[in-house]
Amino acid sequence: MLTLLEEHACHDGVQRIYRHDPETIGLPMRFSVYLPPQAGGTGGAGVPGLFYLAGLTCTEETFPIKAGAQRFAAQHGIALIAPDTSPRGANLPGEADAWDFGVGAGFYLDATREPWSKHWGMYSYVRDELREAVTANLPVDGARLGIFGHSMGGHGALVLALRNPEIYRSVSAFAPIAAPTRCPWGEKAFSGYLGDDREAWKQYDASELVGRAARKFEEGILVDQGTADPFLPNQLNPDVFEAACKAAGQPLTLRRHDGYDHGYFFIQTFVEDHLAHHARILLK
Repeated sequence: MLTLLEEHACHDGVQRIYRHDPETIGLPMRFSVYLPPQAGGTGGAGVPGLFYLAGLTCTEETFPIKAGAQRFAAQHGIALIAPDTSPRGANLPGEADAWDFGVGAGFYLDATREPWSKHWGMYSYVRDELREAVTANLPVDGARLGIFGHSMGGHGALVLALRNPEIYRSVSAFAPIAAPTRCPWGEKAFSGYLGDDREAWKQYDASELVGRAARKFEEGILVDQGTADPFLPNQLNPDVFEAACKAAGQPLTLRRHDGYDHGYFFIQTFVEDHLAHHARILLK
């Protein structure tokens, strides 16, 4: 059951915010959906769907408000879906003490460490219940899905795609945390949510997963990274992911852009290219 909270006309389509009650989270969750004008006359098949995973501190509203992607989604006839970045309202001790752990920092994993394991199941939520809620209730074709994201969400997009190529046909990322087992953000999140077994962490590290993926994304993975990104030196590790893709024979386009930082002005500049990348694959 989806509850419609907001609806706005946008580029001849409609931007919506929904709430629902997924069992994997055990709390109400919100997500945004942009339906392009083509979704109105597609019958039961639906338009392709592209999931966007946002970064630390963001919500389901960040991407639709800041990225300017609806214009290009309308041109290609692709729906955009963006979930919130973590459960909210669990009232766990310390859940809001840090901006990079707890509320707004779900890291798109299934927590196994108490007390987070009860609600912090963002990996299964995005892969299963969110996807099923969208494809069952909205004119979105479950056989034509892609995924992309930014920073923490870029990490999530790469992990979900590499682990589930039968679900996601296309994948891209903006400034992803590409090797989280090797950076402070990842070490803090993984130790807090998963415990001290570093082998268990590898199931959520794109640079570890690319070499053992069930199949390659033959159409390629697109990653954009700004060279003026303040998190590039210590947190993001695109070079590690690039080397892992090369070793695995996974086609990768890693573009480095001089002068661009980590924010949404960077995303606005290159989001058209990402929509085109996904459209080329999903609209075949």
